[in-house]
Amino acid sequence: MSEEIKPKVGITLEKEMIFRCDLGDMKVKDCYIDDTHKDEVDMLGPNPSRLLGLALLGCLSASFIFCLQKKNLSLDDLNATAELTVARNEKGFWRVKKVDVEININISDPASRKRADQCKKMFEQYCVVTQAVREGIDVEVNLNY
Repeated sequence: MSEEIKPKVGITLEKEMIFRCDLGDMKVKDCYIDDTHKDEVDMLGPNPSRLLGLALLGCLSASFIFCLQKKNLSLDDLNATAELTVARNEKGFWRVKKVDVEININISDPASRKRADQCKKMFEQYCVVTQAVREGIDVEVNLNY
């Protein structure tokens, strides 16, 4: 399959290190990335590291639910958390070193739970974000003046 899609996203500086998100064709009200490191309790949006954790959670959870839907199964509830380990690398730069993901689902029907085990074995393969992060992503950067 040589199909390719190229969604385009952007940001615009609001102030300091706070950026308004432009999600291209998607219209989302008030999306911000806040990397000011000031008061993490009262930020306008997630910082890039937390956004990465959220992207992994969203993609993995959606992949699992998609698999369930293909099998005509549903779940009663889902919640998920990601714990990011951020530490300095050997050159002293801060890096996301590891992301521990925990997804908790509730499927009350025992027969459905057993059939959902098939999804448990393969849903990670279908998560675009997780597999890209695991394999590494080619990123080209052009800084223009």
